[in-house]
Amino acid sequence: MDSLAEYDYNCPVCCEIFKDPVVLSCSHSVCKECLQKFWRTKETQECPLCRRRSSRDDPPCNRVLKNLCESFLKERNERHSSGSEEICRLHSEKLKLFCLEDKQPVCLVCRDSQKHDSHKFRPISEVVSSYKEELKTALKSLQGKLKYKENIKGKFEEMVQHIM
Repeated sequence: MDSLAEYDYNCPVCCEIFKDPVVLSCSHSVCKECLQKFWRTKETQECPLCRRRSSRDDPPCNRVLKNLCESFLKERNERHSSGSEEICRLHSEKLKLFCLEDKQPVCLVCRDSQKHDSHKFRPISEVVSSYKEELKTALKSLQGKLKYKENIKGKFEEMVQHIM
């Protein structure tokens, strides 16, 4: 599984790991739910990527892709639950430090490289909590904005229904 990156398993519509992928007649694959939402909003049965009309109302499940995604998720969960640390792609060393200038994890070899010359570093465990708090704050803000926009969308949909 390491030969393929995580984005190879992502739906091009929702950018998440495929959930119940279907394959369209144009050979593109998307999550079934994403496709149904797209078709409801566009009111035409076309591919969200290439806009080619779909020849089927109910496209078949892409079983191969579904199995690959399930295997990928299982492997990723096992890696995370085993507590294994991430490895530097350049030096095959454990990522133990965090570069404050580049805002990325680095290994001990990276720290001493020219790329990170005169940068400041902290152990990853020290910076995790502050980044978690930043992410929680940003997530709350985004969730509020999403709720507001969904509310507006609902009002627009009501208006469209009223006009029709």
